[in-house]
Amino acid sequence: MQPRSKLEKFIWSLQQLMKIDAMNLVILVIVTLIGWSIISESIDNPGRYLPSPVAVALSSVDMLVKGLLPSYFSDTLVRLIVGSAIGLVAGIPFGLILGLNRTVADMFHPMLNFFQSVSGIAIFPIIVIWYGNSDTTVLIVIVYTSFFPIAFNVLSGVREIPLRYINAARTLGASRYQVTKDVLFPGAMPHIATGTRLSIGFAWRAVIAGEMLAGRQGLGWMIFTGQDSDKTTEIILGMVMIGFTWIILDHYLLRPLEESTIERWGLVQR
Repeated sequence: MQPRSKLEKFIWSLQQLMKIDAMNLVILVIVTLIGWSIISESIDNPGRYLPSPVAVALSSVDMLVKGLLPSYFSDTLVRLIVGSAIGLVAGIPFGLILGLNRTVADMFHPMLNFFQSVSGIAIFPIIVIWYGNSDTTVLIVIVYTSFFPIAFNVLSGVREIPLRYINAARTLGASRYQVTKDVLFPGAMPHIATGTRLSIGFAWRAVIAGEMLAGRQGLGWMIFTGQDSDKTTEIILGMVMIGFTWIILDHYLLRPLEESTIERWGLVQR
């Protein structure tokens, strides 16, 4: 049965795409597991250097029974959600406010570009000096890592909006708030979507690294302690969970959101 309305057609197309993507993902996983098993069986002392998929699966079952794996995963996910949410909520208005004045926007553009190029891990040592190895340190690094990419992308999007649109709104008597709401925000939407995807991606890396360096419980901490205790299965299990979590988050949530936003609002050129 063919879809009738545009909404039904979009949902139907998305469902077909997800079926194809899921099938490709299953095939890739199967091929990877076979190759992994072959390599594991062909090396000496695989338990130390490259445990088999079965060994890693048994390790995950053991950690599930003990309740450790759900705890580590939830700790990491909560830090990602809280830190990236704060960064996005602060970064989007910041970029829009700077964009209200073209001179100010041009002045701050290189500064934001500078800070977004300085990774959260680079500032980690000084944050540790200020707050020690704590949850606060990890949260600050995540917020920093997610704030500047979104602020930079929003400001870049605002700078690409033709001045005649802004001037037209002001000529019609629009206030700064109305210009921001009706001109700048819609015009920057594609950049906001792209910046959101980048920010969460950077935040995901930051939370893993932060847990390792600050000694906070989570997937990063699980990998780090696995190295200290010589538990290669836990290290690989953590890596697999980190990778698959991001694939699901990015491929089935962030990328469709970005594509639909760009398709809906379009790209604005000067």
